[in-house]
Amino acid sequence: MRLWRNILSAALVSMGAMSAQAAVTLPPVIDSHMVLQHGQSVPVWGTAVSGEEVTVKFRDQMKSTKAGADGKWSVKLDALKVGGPDVMTIAGSNTITLDDVLVGEVWVGSGQSNMQGTVSGYAKSDPVLDKLAKETYPKLRLMRGVRSKWALATPENNGGASAILFAFGVRLQQKLDMPVGIMVGAVGGTPSGYWLTADHLANDAAAQQSIKKFAESYPLDMLREKHKADLAAWEKQYGADAKAGKKVPSAPPEPQPAGECRGKIGNLYEAHIRPYQPFAIRGVLWDQGESGTAITGLDQYYAMSALIKGWRKDWGQGEFPFLYVQKQSGGGCAFDPQDPVTDKADAFTPLPKAVPATGEGLYRELHQRIAEHPRTAMVGSTDLGPGIHPTNKSGYGTRAAQVALGFVYEQDVAISGPTYKSHVVEGEKVRIHFNHVRGGLLFKHGDKLQGFAVSGDGKSFHWADAVIDGETVIVSCQDVKSPTAVRYAWGSRHTWANLFNKDGLPANAFRTDK
Repeated sequence: MRLWRNILSAALVSMGAMSAQAAVTLPPVIDSHMVLQHGQSVPVWGTAVSGEEVTVKFRDQMKSTKAGADGKWSVKLDALKVGGPDVMTIAGSNTITLDDVLVGEVWVGSGQSNMQGTVSGYAKSDPVLDKLAKETYPKLRLMRGVRSKWALATPENNGGASAILFAFGVRLQQKLDMPVGIMVGAVGGTPSGYWLTADHLANDAAAQQSIKKFAESYPLDMLREKHKADLAAWEKQYGADAKAGKKVPSAPPEPQPAGECRGKIGNLYEAHIRPYQPFAIRGVLWDQGESGTAITGLDQYYAMSALIKGWRKDWGQGEFPFLYVQKQSGGGCAFDPQDPVTDKADAFTPLPKAVPATGEGLYRELHQRIAEHPRTAMVGSTDLGPGIHPTNKSGYGTRAAQVALGFVYEQDVAISGPTYKSHVVEGEKVRIHFNHVRGGLLFKHGDKLQGFAVSGDGKSFHWADAVIDGETVIVSCQDVKSPTAVRYAWGSRHTWANLFNKDGLPANAFRTDK
């Protein structure tokens, strides 16, 4: 009898395992309370037993397919109209019912700590965010990581959402008056090299050319010899303590060849972004840059070229909009220091005695250039508050939503302060033309426009007098009779630069002497 009971038990376990294997399953991103992207085809996918027929029903659509040899299946719903809530059913050997499904706009937020930081972590220092978090938003849904589930935007759930993405989503939902879903995949302290794959990098011609050019003058052999000496010195000083388990400084890192990554390239992309694909989205909001790229010889401009193209290719939805937050954060004054969006900005200051050196403005310039990539826009942040972790996340999210409304949804709102367009030398003066002037140019604070510097030889710069003339600025300096180059707001911080457009957005730093 015992033998027969064991045989029967084993058979039942086997049947249960077969049943579990045959069951249709869905990825976490496809679940009740989700928001589906309107106006484009919507993938629905999962797993089942090989050859099993799976049918997806939503509204008046029914799509069927069979699981492949690997057990994977997928269908695409035809473009959907805004609305809901509705019910989706996915049926095979079992039936899954998803309730409360909305159709509207879907955005992905990614990057490092300024995207990862939660509402609960920032609300105490951000009164606007704190107030937003205490409300319920029936048409806003939260996906707080690839291993989580879609959640309603309620006071109980809002605290765990990305602070900047939550503020972005609330403002977007209010302005568009349609459902919005926000999904986040971010890890603090991470370089962009961890968020793109080796294939993304290898297939980007511009990035590869940049690495090749860097390698031509990169003294790798010399650096390796130096590393040997540095490591020997470290071993002599700390080796015994390290073996004893005592806390000691890290050993000198080995220099990497050009194009190789410190750490594992793409590991965070695979863990936090790939599982979202190919869920239909409108676009991406990116907040990263403080940690660089971690790829030897590759700067942030070229890394983002490979990353943006790679993400778009993998998602298979064409050139979806890619918004990114400007780095460095803060560093400039605000048009209106009383506005809750900009009330954490640095105060306006007089011009420093010396014009900042070239190196002080290079990273800000580099980060601004990312907007040159197709369908990419920068969320200006110089007037939103400084620091590695700016506390004004509601302001950052609101500004990002403003950029989305103008850049993506083509509403009549400003998406940028004045940006350099061209210049003309007129004798001893230089006339500068701008994009994003909109209602006009003006200066704020102080008794005159300031922040411009000119040079006659492209090396020595002097503070210039500047006046607004229509939609242009004319600069001159009595010490420079034949000006050849102009800079504006050039410096790691430029609280002394005060040019704005009439929408209240600060002019971007620039130089003509590249």
